[in-house]
Amino acid sequence: MRYAAIDIGSNAVRLLIADIVENDQSVSFKKNTLIRVPLRLGDDAFLDQQISDKKTAELIKTMQAFKNLMDVYKVTDYLAYATSAMREALNGPSLVIKIKQEAGINIEIVHGEKEANIIYSNHIEQSLDKNKNYLYIDVGGGSTELSIFSENKIIASHSFNIGTIRILDNQDKEETWNEMHDFVKEHTRTYKSIIGIGTGGNINKLFKLSEEKENVPLSFAKLKSLYNYLNSFSLKDRINVLGLNNDRADVIIPACEIYITLMKWAAIKNIYVPKVGMVDGIIQTLIDKNFKTKLLQ
Repeated sequence: MRYAAIDIGSNAVRLLIADIVENDQSVSFKKNTLIRVPLRLGDDAFLDQQISDKKTAELIKTMQAFKNLMDVYKVTDYLAYATSAMREALNGPSLVIKIKQEAGINIEIVHGEKEANIIYSNHIEQSLDKNKNYLYIDVGGGSTELSIFSENKIIASHSFNIGTIRILDNQDKEETWNEMHDFVKEHTRTYKSIIGIGTGGNINKLFKLSEEKENVPLSFAKLKSLYNYLNSFSLKDRINVLGLNNDRADVIIPACEIYITLMKWAAIKNIYVPKVGMVDGIIQTLIDKNFKTKLLQ
């Protein structure tokens, strides 16, 4: 059995095809194929509140390709979610209809809180030390999702319109930064210490660049040092000398700034970087939906 997850983000569009593994009472998944297409829908949505004809054509072609791949891989169920860029684009809803007609894919534009819930459906809290407190940070192109975990439970969760593409386009607002600061301060002040959990393509790349061992957290000092190192290179040299992809070399700097700022506000000394994201959460959502139904039958 295979499931597919489509994440239409502000920076990139992803397709994850996963094999579903059933073991007695548990169901898990193994990643089979992951495809990432850097469409940068956020550049249109945050500046013009409209996805352009050019980007629309590229998105439809991408969805047609994803549909063909799902057919070839014999995917039995899928979910496709669009986040920040499509939320803000005035033509987002009409695009959903157009994609259904031309690519045969049903897309749901999800609000920020649902996006956060999908990401957290990876059940990372089950592997956490229940005696410790965590700030879960997911940084995307258009938004940052935050959740506070304590005693294996979500204490508070919120989505903020601060993201890497939004910052590059100068579309982040001071009042939103202030709201995020107040949220962090309000919900972390009662805890003596907070540990970070970071997800998203940029923190994964930063962790790789840090050369830390798997399951070892990235320290605030190491992250700050990495930021200073990357920032000492021009965009061109981050691509040509450091070998970063074109669509990663620019967004990695504002991503660093978001993580560093949040870690400062919450006095976080270490951040864990599990290799999960929105597409993993979508697959887990499908498992929860389908196998819960199966058990109830």
